[in-house]
Amino acid sequence: MNRWGRRLLVGLLILLALVVLIPLGLFAFDATFGPRTADVANTRFVDGRGETLLGYLAQPEGAGPHPGVLLLHEWWGLNEGITILADALAQEGYVVFAPDAYRGRVASQIPRALYLRLTTPEAQVKGDLDAALTHLLALPGVDAERIASMGFCFGGGHSLMLGLRQSENIPLTIIYYGDVITDVNLLEPLMDSQGVLGVFAEEDQQIFVGDVVEFESALNTLDIPNEITIYPGVGHAFLNEENFDQPGPAGEAWQQTVAFLARNFKDERP
Repeated sequence: MNRWGRRLLVGLLILLALVVLIPLGLFAFDATFGPRTADVANTRFVDGRGETLLGYLAQPEGAGPHPGVLLLHEWWGLNEGITILADALAQEGYVVFAPDAYRGRVASQIPRALYLRLTTPEAQVKGDLDAALTHLLALPGVDAERIASMGFCFGGGHSLMLGLRQSENIPLTIIYYGDVITDVNLLEPLMDSQGVLGVFAEEDQQIFVGDVVEFESALNTLDIPNEITIYPGVGHAFLNEENFDQPGPAGEAWQQTVAFLARNFKDERP
């Protein structure tokens, strides 16, 4: 191998090392020095086996009964951002419970978030979210007849699955750019619900517009009330705790959600 060939090989090895080491370094730093679920959690609940889990509870003023919202976090885990959104919904008159679906683990960097998303057992997540719904339904001041599931990205997909799995307990299902289901037969449990709100992004590279259109078509085929919006000019995860109350697509989506909840729940308040 000549001198230039050796230099090229060394350069490729260095590049490969950087590609591997940088994500590993971010992962290790995040795991060691990153945020902790316990830093933001303010309540505990138990799963079907009696294990103690963490969550964040935000409550409106007054004794109620208030509608309830089960708020499901993104792939980052239960962090400060989701608690800010929970507090904002509580100010609108809802008891909001945001459960921890990662059992104490949380990420602030993509490598660890991806790891948590891929390694947390799906059956465990579903069981924990079912337990969280049971906890919300049993809270004093919650009207068990007015419950919504609402989630973002990872939580958005689980909001839909929870709405299907617990359709008798969840009248409203709200999905922010989460995985959708296009099989009409699988969506049948939602036929008795009050409706589905779906917020999606035109430039999303994870949840594709074509799938969203098929999802909406399947809902319409079953005559399931729905409000599906694809916001133009934005990508995945375009709403967060810093912009939900600001002008623009994020603020518009948030207000759409508030209006959807109020139209279905608040007008029924005795």
